[in-house]
Amino acid sequence: QVLTVEKETKAPPTEVAKVEKETTVVKDQQQAESKEAERVRTATLEELEVAKKQEAEAKAWQEKAAGKFEAESIYFDFDKSSIRKEYRSVLEKKAEFLKDNTSIHIRIEGNCDKRGSNEYNLALGERRANSAKRFLVSLGISPDRMVTLSYGEERPLALGRGEDAWAKNRRDDFVITKK
Repeated sequence: QVLTVEKETKAPPTEVAKVEKETTVVKDQQQAESKEAERVRTATLEELEVAKKQEAEAKAWQEKAAGKFEAESIYFDFDKSSIRKEYRSVLEKKAEFLKDNTSIHIRIEGNCDKRGSNEYNLALGERRANSAKRFLVSLGISPDRMVTLSYGEERPLALGRGEDAWAKNRRDDFVITKK
């Protein structure tokens, strides 16, 4: 058997220096890439936070606007279903809101005072709701985004007898049904 002994070979000093320099360059590149990745990650997280905040603010504004939309009713004269002139601007504002919020659908609820039979008031409430719907359609709102419902005299805002109470009950209410 023949044994061979290999000599330990040492790289010349210039080679060692070259390898050390390359190692340093690679480490520096890795550190730079790591810092850049961290910077991008931090920037992305900050952008996400800003986007979440903006989304929350937009949602809060929309909920406030929706509440205002629902809060404003229109009122009718006794035994009438035609839109009074002073409420056309209310419907125009509602139409603008609906144009700005195209995913929203609404229910228009017709209401009456206690005078008249239940059947008559249900029919009158339906005519009132349909009158508002037609007006909104004339302003460019799709009829597919609106449904009408009559409560007749079943949901009074003001209890009691007399024109003051009755006038508050002859109305259309607007309810957002889909956002």
